[in-house]
Amino acid sequence: MVSKVPKHVGLILDGNRRFAKKLGLQPWKGHEFGIKKIEELLKWCLELGVKELTLYSFSMENFNRNEQEIKFLFNLFKNKFKQMKNDNKIIKKGIRINLIGRIEMFPADIRKAMLEVAKKTKKNKKLIVNFALAYGGRQEIIDSFKKVLESNPKIRLSEIDEGLITKNLYLQSEPDLVIRPGGENRTSNFLTWQSVYSEWIFIDKLWPEFTKKDFECCLAEFDKRERRFGK
Repeated sequence: MVSKVPKHVGLILDGNRRFAKKLGLQPWKGHEFGIKKIEELLKWCLELGVKELTLYSFSMENFNRNEQEIKFLFNLFKNKFKQMKNDNKIIKKGIRINLIGRIEMFPADIRKAMLEVAKKTKKNKKLIVNFALAYGGRQEIIDSFKKVLESNPKIRLSEIDEGLITKNLYLQSEPDLVIRPGGENRTSNFLTWQSVYSEWIFIDKLWPEFTKKDFECCLAEFDKRERRFGK
């Protein structure tokens, strides 16, 4: 029995393409399995008491992938956000959808679908789901500084502190736990500012293979850890 459930969990959705290759499919087909797995993850979070979830869904670096894969992904995003907008269970279950990243980089029709579901669910409070799209941790910090300077070009150096930078990030809350499936042991520019004191767990399973049992094991491992926050 887990006594200390992390309030906020970050998750790097890694391994979709490798999963498709294992099945003998075109690599980009793996993203379909990855999106379906997100639906399961939301159910697990609601059942287990996680209050906020941040999903690394499309990085700034992902824009460098081949045109066919990007087109396939964009179509998946558009359809998924349209589906969520029309899914009354999202409202009934109290799920709020947020977007973090340089959303303006997406085509207008996809951006419209994203923003519509965010607007429709903005009053929900039971589970906050942040989709990190066109996201990069370094880029987020750069954009934070730009916002600070745009709002106050004559700001003094003494006025710049952690609180001011945090206030101008895409995401102010910090994950207690970050999970990375896929067998890679790196952070890959995810929540660079927010995750400095997060507990990290790296697992070998690919994201589409991730199960509720795996999630529960991660929460159990988090429960055993002593968080010192640099002390």
